[in-house]
Amino acid sequence: MSETVIKCESVYKIFGENAKKMLDESNGNVDAKTFQEKGCIVGVNNASFEVAKGEMLVVMGLSGSGKSTLLRCISRLTDATGGKIFIEGQDLLQLNNKELIELRRSKMGMVFQSFALLPHKTVVENIAFPLQIKGIEIEESISRAMEMVKLVGLDGRENYFPRELSGGQQQRVGIARSLAVEPDIWFLDEPFSALDPLIRKEMQDEFLRLQEKLQKTIMFITHDFDEALKLADRIAIMKDGIIEQLDTPANIVLNPATEYVRKFTEEVPREKVLVIEDVMDSSNKVDLGDLKVSKDDIIENVAEKILTQEKTVGVVDSQNKIVGSIKPSKIIDTVFGGRKNGS
Repeated sequence: MSETVIKCESVYKIFGENAKKMLDESNGNVDAKTFQEKGCIVGVNNASFEVAKGEMLVVMGLSGSGKSTLLRCISRLTDATGGKIFIEGQDLLQLNNKELIELRRSKMGMVFQSFALLPHKTVVENIAFPLQIKGIEIEESISRAMEMVKLVGLDGRENYFPRELSGGQQQRVGIARSLAVEPDIWFLDEPFSALDPLIRKEMQDEFLRLQEKLQKTIMFITHDFDEALKLADRIAIMKDGIIEQLDTPANIVLNPATEYVRKFTEEVPREKVLVIEDVMDSSNKVDLGDLKVSKDDIIENVAEKILTQEKTVGVVDSQNKIVGSIKPSKIIDTVFGGRKNGS
């Protein structure tokens, strides 16, 4: 079991003058409507979860669902009204300002939707800036920044000013700047939502490449379900401050926990999300045809091959050992039947 890096226990964030008093009186049973009638807005309602080392948890929901507020509580850019938040076992809410600044500087990187680049500094100077704030010598900080320039694919543009870059390139500078401080934990709040679709896809691919290489512990906020499915190890879906479901992308699509999550997922093309292992029959291994597919294959990539078979297809693991089987009819049911009957 991977070690836990972020742990939230019954975290609440309520905005309003009597927020703390009302929360204490509610014994944890917070009804957003009741609170609103008394002048309080519920941002996060009883959030409990853990994020493992190297995991990418994508938090998603519509505007106003509480996803950004949750992130701000965990980075303590805003103080939670109630509950406990632990970062690598440290109780975040017990830290004084000096300890909090040190934790942020040594452990956390943050990327937001607005690039917030310094217009009078070049790419390499923007990236080196947080290192210089930490007290690192100029020469060393520039050298480290140049490594980051290469990592995010901006070689040759290190002396450009932000105004000379496209939106996607500016976002890469923001990512490089937050990576330069070598954070263990990375918070990203809708970092790609201001980009046009093509650049956004490129940035997602780039981001996955970086994560494969760096293995950071990440909380990534988005309102785009396709983006969540592409990036996440697990997804948390929020509504009105409540985490409706926290699960793997496959489980959220196959087994939505609430009506809200079901509506969120009903238009998702399952074949793009699910792998063969998600829908195979692990017991039926009799009378298999010649074709074998990997349990890790995305259904979309092998559906056509399976549908040309008359016999049941064998499913193999990485050692080429048979671990299950799948019938062509199961592919048809998954692709065409799943959205209506939840099978």
